[in-house]
Amino acid sequence: MDGGAHPGGRIGPNAITQMAAALDAALPADAVDALFAEAGLAAYRRAPPARMVEEREVAVLHHVLRRRLDPALLAAAAREAGLRTGDYLLANRIPRPVQWLLRVLPAPLAARLLLSAIRRHAWTFAGSGAFAARPGHPVRLSIAGCPLCRGAVLDRPGCGYFAATFERLFAGLVHRRARVTEVACAAAGAAACVFEVRYTTWLTSIMLDTGSST
Repeated sequence: MDGGAHPGGRIGPNAITQMAAALDAALPADAVDALFAEAGLAAYRRAPPARMVEEREVAVLHHVLRRRLDPALLAAAAREAGLRTGDYLLANRIPRPVQWLLRVLPAPLAARLLLSAIRRHAWTFAGSGAFAARPGHPVRLSIAGCPLCRGAVLDRPGCGYFAATFERLFAGLVHRRARVTEVACAAAGAAACVFEVRYTTWLTSIMLDTGSST
């Protein structure tokens, strides 16, 4: 399934507000203020955005963080920000009846329905990038033109924020043991940033065992 690019190039404010919260939990406030000022986003420290923001702002913030932070600290902050974003979406954006339905359905079917919902709202996080998803085991999600790493050159995947957001949603709605890994990144030379969702149920265990014995 493919999600078209959003012509406005704007994404949800969680990409900034939740990163700020994660950084505040790890660094002194004045250090976070300095990072946001370097990114030209000092105003957001005084008044956090409540509406869609320019994807360029998110890209610049991540560029500054890559320059200034230890890679391990940045990875931990990005993961924490992504998990916080997932929690926000579960608490505020996905209706309770829908959550209940997804949790009682078999995981493969719940995954398909969740992917459909993510696809419909992909413009809120992919911006002018293009989102695509493929059900199966593993589930694969991709963002071509990902706003988090656009223009960056890295030697490893750099979109842990999205990986953690997807993981929180799949673990909360599809299977509690769901784990998400970014297996390819545009900043590291791939055509798109690709995320794999893996979880093991009794059915997938049987399928994997059967496959390994043939």
